[in-house]
Amino acid sequence: MVLSQGNGGNTVKVKIDQLCIDTIRTLSMDAVQAANSGHPGTPMALAPVAYCLWQRFLRFDPADPIWPNRDRFVLSNGHASMLLYALLHLAGVKAVNPEYETLGQLAVTLDDIKHFRQLDSKCPGHPEYRWTSGVETTTGPLGQGVATSVGMAIASRWMGEYFNRPNFTMFDHDVYALCGDGCLMEGISGEAASLAGHLRLANLCWIYDNNKITIEGHTDLAFSEDVATRFVGYGWNVIRVGDANDLEMLERAFHTFKRTTDRPTLMIVDSHIAYGSPNKQDTHAAHGEPLGEEEIKLTKRNYGWKEDAKFLVPDGVSEHFQALMGQRGHQAREAWMKQFEEYRKQYADLADHLYRMQHRRLPDGWDKDVPVFPTDAKGIASRDSSGKVLNAIATRVPWLIGGSADLAPSTKTRLTFDGAGDFRAGSYGGRNFHFGIREHAMGAVLNGLSLSKVRPYGASFLIFSDYCRPAIRLSALMELPVVYVFTHDSIGVGEDGPTHQPIEQLASLRAIPGLITIRPMDANEVAEAWRLIMELQHEPSLLVLSRQALPTVDRTKYASASGLAKGAYVLADSGGTPDVLLLSSGSEVSLCLDAAEHLKQTGIKARVVSMPSWELFERQSQEYRDSVIPPEVFARVAVEQASTFGWAQYTGRGGVVLGMKSFGASAPLKELQRKFGFTAEQVAAAAKGQVARVKNLPGGIGQ
Repeated sequence: MVLSQGNGGNTVKVKIDQLCIDTIRTLSMDAVQAANSGHPGTPMALAPVAYCLWQRFLRFDPADPIWPNRDRFVLSNGHASMLLYALLHLAGVKAVNPEYETLGQLAVTLDDIKHFRQLDSKCPGHPEYRWTSGVETTTGPLGQGVATSVGMAIASRWMGEYFNRPNFTMFDHDVYALCGDGCLMEGISGEAASLAGHLRLANLCWIYDNNKITIEGHTDLAFSEDVATRFVGYGWNVIRVGDANDLEMLERAFHTFKRTTDRPTLMIVDSHIAYGSPNKQDTHAAHGEPLGEEEIKLTKRNYGWKEDAKFLVPDGVSEHFQALMGQRGHQAREAWMKQFEEYRKQYADLADHLYRMQHRRLPDGWDKDVPVFPTDAKGIASRDSSGKVLNAIATRVPWLIGGSADLAPSTKTRLTFDGAGDFRAGSYGGRNFHFGIREHAMGAVLNGLSLSKVRPYGASFLIFSDYCRPAIRLSALMELPVVYVFTHDSIGVGEDGPTHQPIEQLASLRAIPGLITIRPMDANEVAEAWRLIMELQHEPSLLVLSRQALPTVDRTKYASASGLAKGAYVLADSGGTPDVLLLSSGSEVSLCLDAAEHLKQTGIKARVVSMPSWELFERQSQEYRDSVIPPEVFARVAVEQASTFGWAQYTGRGGVVLGMKSFGASAPLKELQRKFGFTAEQVAAAAKGQVARVKNLPGGIGQ
């Protein structure tokens, strides 16, 4: 094969470089064609860029793809997944199991590539974290990858400040993210880039594929801004590479990034796909569909490739990756591991923290200071009790870090103990983050922090969970133990009115698979919620908290708050089989307790069930669930200041749900409660109606 031309001593080097690049390209073409689905254009165009980065700069050991101080590579334009899969295969990246053990087999085999986008292949349509070793984050929704990379860069800076000591550099890795026009059009990228520039994250490099093509056609249909000027305005260093195929120009650009110490870098790379047909253009057919067998043959001929060869990895390609990237990464990893052993001798406590953090384990006695709240009829807002519990835990879990989208005074998520400090540009050791009014980017940054193994939390008002829901969904998809704290959880927001009063948000969040949503009824349920949350290793959690005070119930009279761990529990009972069930969460549970007392006076036995987490309840045995919500008791009332959607699974078709069937209104809380029916009297009236209904059923109650 005639693959390239060169002069003198550079001929062999140029030939092997081009051979590797064209192998990435042809594997991508063949995989997409075999699947009859996918995007071949971007992997073909960016093969030289990714090759230059991986072979000459990326600090990554294919034999240990989870080595803590590795550089991170994020493919934000996840539709170009074959670019990453080809790299993982050619570099010989090894698979890792959930116990953090490196396995002998490849993370991506040639057979996986042949079954691209097929069931059980390690090469799904978009890269998935925890499914394919070497994939640093799940990407697909455009913009999420670059925003997540900001969290990774923040984590590198924070861990460096916390763990590094004289002569011991435990963390100093860089983060690279490859993105395209779609990523930069999405609003989340602007939020994230603004934050990264403000924090002067010089360890962050975004590589922008400036090919001026989206699925609908040329970008001038909808995108005409000056990207370079935009990023200069964000405070980034901007570099331009005029030809994606020029390895030496790319190398100089990466060196410029490495020398930049005061700001993140945007590398704008102009790319164009070299097809076999002279009239072939970078169109939808190139980016969203297979090229077709004839076009593939012509393109391979253009490369000097064997036209009929499919999934060909020529001799010497994998060996070349091992000789450069593999050897460099292995040496760096071995030096780090040797250094860690010395570090362990001199800084035993820090080494223990590093190990526990990397394995998502907690320090001994981490919950020793969690408060027990005394009975208090007036009570305390669950946002306030949460703030107290958070601070008690954070003093003993040094890598529990986070902040709010400009609402820390309201969400009570600021760490206030001595030494907590603020994470700022040039002062990266603080544990309080200021995300600014950037909820969407906040969620993605939290994912990046969690992917780096610190334990992050982020906060806002529940109504604004809509702004970061895509990132929350990815937390669940990636099984990351991110903690979301959302306050102002109901129409209890009062005078702020319907724009700030969440209605449908709880139902929407409960619909996300793998996300644990918890709405505690009082301060002691809040404490138990945090105890449960901190033990999670592979699940995101979402705390839904009140602005208004909630009574702290007498736990000598009512059941222990430890029942929260099961998602729902019998809080109060009247003995024997109840006449009616009162089911509720959060602030409305106290209404049910008051209603139960009223019903008792009229001879009706009511059971009050606190249901802070549907997800946890559904994980319990059928026997336990039936013991809490007896199937033979048909009279049921559910009460929640939110959409009624979903409650029917617990009330049954004949039960009543007292909830919101409209938006709220601007008025003081008590007026809103009366207007929308959230009073003990109305709960009791609904319960009486249920008891009467059931008595009129054929056979009476329980039939």
